[in-house]
Amino acid sequence: MDALAQARLLAIPEQIETERMMLRAARVGDGPQAFAAVLESFDELAPWMPWVHPEPKLESSEAFHQMAQSKWATREMLDFQWLDKRSGALIGKGGFHTINWEVPKFEIGYWIRTSMANRGYCTEAVNALILFSKQQLGAKRLEICSDPRNGKSRRVAERCGFELEGVLRQNMRDPYGGLRDSCMYAMLFE
Repeated sequence: MDALAQARLLAIPEQIETERMMLRAARVGDGPQAFAAVLESFDELAPWMPWVHPEPKLESSEAFHQMAQSKWATREMLDFQWLDKRSGALIGKGGFHTINWEVPKFEIGYWIRTSMANRGYCTEAVNALILFSKQQLGAKRLEICSDPRNGKSRRVAERCGFELEGVLRQNMRDPYGGLRDSCMYAMLFE
């Protein structure tokens, strides 16, 4: 049995609790709440996130969440809604978006809605994802890939203990169609 087939047999919890948040598996029906957060945060997301181009649509948000729920079941992606424990409001989103079960290796992606920025939520969530990946997924390697100019994203990686392994030159398309560099951060487990 290959590693992905074995991963599909794992009983992976669909919720992670932190001090202030509930990280819950993304699912059908989450599109409207995520769409509102993306619209609120468009100016901050647009320079870094190709998926907000062209301008986001509600239908695309719901289609993403349908796909995310499906990919959770097949263990190809584990995406979470970051919800305030008291109000249920969406604080941000993130999870394991590029997965290699052979290693196992997981890339963490994340974003915070503008009105919730600069309150430590992203660091809190990424730290929870680190622990979850180690305890529940058997991770040996975690990665965070960030545009060198995205200081906020890079600071989250560094605060959470990731090490900068290097800068990959012209390895991705930027949101406007050009090529961009990426900082490759990593964390290793034994």
